Amino acid sequence: MGHAGLVLSYDASRLARNNSDWHQLLQLCSMFSVLIADSERLYDPGLYHDRLLLGLSGIMSEAELHQIRMRLHTGERQKAARGELRIPLPAGLIYAPAGGIMLNPDAQIQERISLVFDSFMRLGSAKAVVRYLRRADLALPVRPLRGPAPHEIDWRDATDGRVRNILKNPAYAGAYVYGRRCAAPERRSEGVKNPTRAVPREQWEVCIQNAHPAYISWETHMAISDTLADNVGNFKAGHRGMPRKGKALLQGIAMCGSCGRRMALNYSGPDSTHPVYRCRSERATCTGQYCQEVRAPRVEAEVERQLLAALAPDRLAITLATLDAIDADIHGLERQWTLKRERAEYECERARRQYDAVEPENRLVARSLEATWESKLRDVEKIEQDYRRWKKEQTTALSADDRARIAAFGIDLPDLWQRIENSQRKAMLRLVIDKVILDQRRAKGMVWIRIVWQTGAATEHWVMRKTQSYAESAHADVLEQRIREFNGAGMMDARIADALNAEGLRNSLGGMFDHNTVHLLRRRWNIPTVKINGVEHNPLRWSDGSYSIQGAALALGITDQTVFKWLKRGKLHGRQLAKGQPWQVDLTDRQIEALTAPKQCMRRSRKTAS
Repeated sequence: MGHAGLVLSYDASRLARNNSDWHQLLQLCSMFSVLIADSERLYDPGLYHDRLLLGLSGIMSEAELHQIRMRLHTGERQKAARGELRIPLPAGLIYAPAGGIMLNPDAQIQERISLVFDSFMRLGSAKAVVRYLRRADLALPVRPLRGPAPHEIDWRDATDGRVRNILKNPAYAGAYVYGRRCAAPERRSEGVKNPTRAVPREQWEVCIQNAHPAYISWETHMAISDTLADNVGNFKAGHRGMPRKGKALLQGIAMCGSCGRRMALNYSGPDSTHPVYRCRSERATCTGQYCQEVRAPRVEAEVERQLLAALAPDRLAITLATLDAIDADIHGLERQWTLKRERAEYECERARRQYDAVEPENRLVARSLEATWESKLRDVEKIEQDYRRWKKEQTTALSADDRARIAAFGIDLPDLWQRIENSQRKAMLRLVIDKVILDQRRAKGMVWIRIVWQTGAATEHWVMRKTQSYAESAHADVLEQRIREFNGAGMMDARIADALNAEGLRNSLGGMFDHNTVHLLRRRWNIPTVKINGVEHNPLRWSDGSYSIQGAALALGITDQTVFKWLKRGKLHGRQLAKGQPWQVDLTDRQIEALTAPKQCMRRSRKTAS
């Protein structure tokens, strides 16, 4: 500052293309009395007319730059609208020499891209495809836009991002698309110079379908995009999410039969292992009260039973389709390994030819080519070792006799269902069932289930649910009627419990009845006991002159347990009107005297015995 007197330029307006920068320069020059000169004249920013002229010149320069940018972008969009703008292509496509787009002529690249799509259609998840490719040690072709070799095919390990780029790229569906991403300056941060964000499909500027050869159809691309979006566990967006390892069978497909919203999944219990489907409509309505919650075990058992019953008629077809899928998978991987070995052998042979073509005296070049050839030889050896290890790990292909024997009996679906993991059960369920609608408010003590199948058909079912009170039980009226009938027939609580269990009735928690439960229910419904003394304590003597257990024990000077033993041995005689009724013991005065009379014990002395 203070050491400059003149700023020279060919055109003063070219010093800055931005008004803020331009006026900052004018302000500095004005403060320190610095002149600005171009090819026409000198300007003093401190003078009014020169300052005005320089300001107008900067405005026109900025407008000119903006107009140039608009013209360039308009021309780019018009060229893209005709499908003529050359945009970067993924690894599976190239620009033909005569113009247009064609599939990459490399057979290995074509097979690998097709394998990604086939694997996703079978597995249903991008991460599952990544695990599948990594287990088979299969890399993916990538065409980097930057780096030491831009736009050249490079083989890299499978990752979630690379698999998703292949699955979500509309170019593989034969579509020419312009405007998939746009600038996002609000995401600018350190290390990110030009951030962008994805544009929704309906907002793409240009989308020309069937513009060039494709790996998949447009309909398949749309289905893959929908599946990827649905795999995201976004509850607010209504996505089902990927089947996970939790116990809940209806995760992501349970719908509320009351309000129609998707039901969330919670785990209750001391160990948080009991799934519960809950409708969280209070978050949308701000009422503070949830709509309903349904416990999973009985509902899932019914859905599971309906699923296996629906698949039972087609188990032979399922068996044959499974065997064909296994064979196709093994043959597909075998093909990938064949192409991988061919590429390694080709590169090794190419390195050998390059080494043979150089003059032996030129050791500077020969030494480098020799190292390259040795590296390719080691790559071939490593790939052969990996191939042999992969072959050893693969399941032996089934013979024709094995296939015939398995097809004759079919897959035991119930046994298979118990053997597979929870995530596999859920994936299998979603192949057949679209959603399950639940409502436990339609009937007391019951859950209404509506199963919507993938075919569009729907079936309705009812299951009894656990209740906290018999007032909510579905069979409370029937239960009360049967207990009154059994009680009227003179049956005690234990016998009533056995009779209820034999008829298939269950308590509010779904368990078996016992005499304590029946006793509580009688008290709840004011059903009197059939005991001859009601609820009072047993008297010492009954009205007919017989003794109770307590009265007999007092009269004989023994304990209640001894009275029971004597009744069992026949030393005393008594009777019960029914099992569970009080005992009526028959005792006369002579029997009492005989049983209470002291007995003389004659013991021989040891001297006499010897």
